[in-house]
Amino acid sequence: MPDQSDGPTVTVADRERHASDPARELALDCVTAGIEAAHPERVVADALSLDDGVLTVTAVDGTSTTRDLATYDRALVVGAGNAAGHFAAAVERLLGDRVDGGAVVTDDPVETDRVAVLPGDHPTPSEAGVESAKQVREVAADAGESDLVLALLTGGGSALLAAPAEGIGLGDLRETTDALLASGATIAEINAVRKHCSAVKGGRLARAAGPADVLGLAVSDVTGDDPAVIASGPVSPDPTTYADALGVLDRYAVDAPAAVVDRLERGAAGELAETPGPGDPPFDGDGVDFRVVASARTALDAAREVAAERGYEPLVLSSRGRGEALEAAKTHAAVAEECRASGEPAEPPAVLLSAGEVTVTLGEDPGEGGPNQEFALSAAVELDAAGDGGEGVAVASVDTDGIDGASDAAGALVDDRLVGDDADGGGGAERPLDREAAATALDANDAYPLLDEAGALLRTGPTGTNVNDLRAIVVAEGDARSDGGDARSEGRGVRSGDPDASSEETK
Repeated sequence: MPDQSDGPTVTVADRERHASDPARELALDCVTAGIEAAHPERVVADALSLDDGVLTVTAVDGTSTTRDLATYDRALVVGAGNAAGHFAAAVERLLGDRVDGGAVVTDDPVETDRVAVLPGDHPTPSEAGVESAKQVREVAADAGESDLVLALLTGGGSALLAAPAEGIGLGDLRETTDALLASGATIAEINAVRKHCSAVKGGRLARAAGPADVLGLAVSDVTGDDPAVIASGPVSPDPTTYADALGVLDRYAVDAPAAVVDRLERGAAGELAETPGPGDPPFDGDGVDFRVVASARTALDAAREVAAERGYEPLVLSSRGRGEALEAAKTHAAVAEECRASGEPAEPPAVLLSAGEVTVTLGEDPGEGGPNQEFALSAAVELDAAGDGGEGVAVASVDTDGIDGASDAAGALVDDRLVGDDADGGGGAERPLDREAAATALDANDAYPLLDEAGALLRTGPTGTNVNDLRAIVVAEGDARSDGGDARSEGRGVRSGDPDASSEETK
């Protein structure tokens, strides 16, 4: 893991209150260390190097590739994603005047010298994103046979690189995106539809850049790091088809706009050209390459190191977590309870770590929140139900970009004392959330207000990266809280409306 003593840091609002006992502090430190390790500034310093004009890229799988920049007329940068601006800035610092221009689109802008950082919106595409995507495509299309195009892609690129295909309007794209995000479909399924409604996704940006050499570099937010899914694969061959996209709409009963359905049906009937697949130009030679330089494993490795340094046994459950957030939380809580009961699969004090992407299937009238908030609240309910089996367990669950769902929170930090019985039904200093109120919020996909009232939301603002969800479940030793006293009134009972509650936010 790269040295994290300098470089970008994550600031959590009300950190001291959240870290009110050792278990909670460790859970918070694990997820913030993971986010910091995946920031493009640190990733570029660790994975890219320049020696006598030769660029070397080392991917997360240990493979490497080199490009002698002196053999190219120009090196151009294109890209998209929540962290694309930071990525471009870091690449500029490394390559200096060897970068001859470019454009990336992001919702977290930074200052750059040679690459234009353009605006867009996430998770729903916008007019600004459409205009910015046009400029990104123009840079790619301007590349010649003797040029190198560096494509910098990060999580959020699918929404930010919004280039509706012919016959589809921005409104159609927005409506389809919103319906897919609410459907419970996986990101691979969602992106199969996006690719067939786009002028740049599904390998079409690489095709626009031909015959230039293209080197894709990704900070992956996709479970399994599939290049065809990251940012909807603008510089990767697309194995999906129009028929696959129609299948997603049918499987999840997505009522897409007529323009979208018409395009997909025409494509499935062979009336429209498919996205370029493996073996199709420009993927039929060695002119296009793709490397993942950071992923969920990057964040997990950093979190694991923090846990080990504190004397806790770290155990990575998976970097590929998926499924409904509410149900995934039950499984994680059950593993924590097993650690407490039998010392398996890890003997306390232990930290269980996982990453990936959990989802929420929204009902007809959903409330506020996001998958990580729902995960945290569901875990708190389970730990309460476990009684002594859930004692001394703290759970931090965040989206590493700092934006969980469409909320202003990255996620939440909870423990076994958050939920319980309360005579007045409105929470209290020892048990801020009534059990019935928590269950009702989960049923209504409305975790945000309840967690906000209890002071459990984690707010970081945009983090400059996105490697999807990250979770740390700390199983403390049985007497771990005795040293610091009973912290029940030191965090879980502070409401956002209390006079002593901090109102500090970073976005």
